[in-house]
This record gives sequence, C-alpha cells and structure tokens, in this order.
Amino acid sequence: MSGVAVQTGAISTLADAGVATVYEARGRKGLVDVDLIQLVAGSRAAGPARTVLCAQDDNRGVHELCARIQPGEIAVLTMPEARPVALIGDLLVTQLQVAGAAGILCDASVRDVEELRGMGIPVWTRWIRAHGAGKDARGQVDAAVEIGGATVRTGDIVVLDADGAAVVPADEIDIAVELVRAREQKEEGLRSRWRAGELSYDAYGFRAEDEEKA
Repeated sequence: MSGVAVQTGAISTLADAGVATVYEARGRKGLVDVDLIQLVAGSRAAGPARTVLCAQDDNRGVHELCARIQPGEIAVLTMPEARPVALIGDLLVTQLQVAGAAGILCDASVRDVEELRGMGIPVWTRWIRAHGAGKDARGQVDAAVEIGGATVRTGDIVVLDADGAAVVPADEIDIAVELVRAREQKEEGLRSRWRAGELSYDAYGFRAEDEEKA
C-alpha cells in the first residue's frame, strides 16, 4: 500500500491524536519502545512508512530509498543491529524533503543536526553522532523491519510526536481510527470531571480499596 492509497483523513486523525493515544486506544499495541530524539522541537508527523533495512553500518540502501520515497511517506531507516552510526545527514535529507517525505524515523544516528533543524523536516533518531556509514551493500528497501519491539512494513502508518513513535498496520487503519475517536471522547469526559474537581482516586475506587485494606 502506498501513501496515495491511504485516506488523508485517517492519517490526520491519528496524527492529531498522537502517539500515546494511538498506542493506548489499540490496546497498548504498536509502540516503538526505544528512546528517540525528536530533532525538531514541537514537530509531529504521520504517514505511510517507506522502510529500508540497510546493511550493517552502511547507508547505500538509504540512497535507494530516496529514489523510491513518495509524497507524504515516513522514511524508516534501520540496520540489522541498531548502532550509533549516521545513516543520514543533510544531503540525503534534502533529497527526502524535495520528494515530499512527511518525516524520518532513524533507528541509528543522524548528523548535520544544526542543518537538519534549520530545514524543519520532522526527524526522530536513536542517536546523534558524526560517525559515518559505508556505501558498499545495497540493503533492502521495503523490507519488514523491527524497531523497539514494533514491526514496521512499507504502507503501515507511523505516528511521531514528542512522546516517540507508534505504528498502525496498514490493514488496521480503519479500526484504529474508530478506537482513537472513542478513546478521545472518553478522555474528554474524564477531563471535564477532573476540571470540576472530581478525583480519579475516588472515581476509580482506589480510595475505597485502600481504606478497606487499611
């Protein structure tokens, strides 16, 4: 499934909801459970993934991904073993930005950080490190990859914000949107109750349980 095949409205709903809500609404599934650096403060992004499994410590596969990326897609860059080796810098990011990529998720390192922040394209990365990659092995564009316990396939929706990253499989997008809307409605109801002075300690029965055990 390519970016043009996914409804823009569904992606917007997931992006607006954010990582935590998408993850919780889906029964705590799809979280990319690793530390990620949000390179551009305040940024968020969502879109269909375009994945690449690079050869270890090698970024030739990223060059091929730049030739295949479609507007609105999230570039997802990985290696067999996540290491602080820079798979991408300002020259490759320039190509992705011109091609219309919505964002970048790098399970390795990025470099040229000041330039990347100035470019404004949303980037999430495991590390910031100048150590460069080789260009000797092709890698696999559109391979299924795993990051932080989450499997990402080309066409899956990747959601990125200050809380990190979450993944929604391509064949679960519609149900994910339904679950997200239901959770947002529930949370708004709770938010109104807490603003009115009610306490979750009482509403969830925790006080009664604690007093009974005391």
